[in-house]
Amino acid sequence: MVSKKNLILVPDHVYVPKHEIMSKKEAEEILVKFNCKLTELPLIFVTDPAIVGLGVKPGDMIKITRKSSTAGKSLYYRYVVEV
Repeated sequence: MVSKKNLILVPDHVYVPKHEIMSKKEAEEILVKFNCKLTELPLIFVTDPAIVGLGVKPGDMIKITRKSSTAGKSLYYRYVVEV
């Protein structure tokens, strides 16, 4: 049996980058900027441990912010889908 005090939530782990739900307006701006459709983005499942606590639903767009040694930070976008 695992003690609750030793559990680390996945989104709080040091190696998990920041995930956030984008507003519809932000998502549209990104799609126009990159000249793509929402369904052309890489996919992320609604059950992914990194986003399960955010209250995402299929059809949402997620922005992932990662630290980068060369760029400072880098942004990635994912389209949320059902399993």
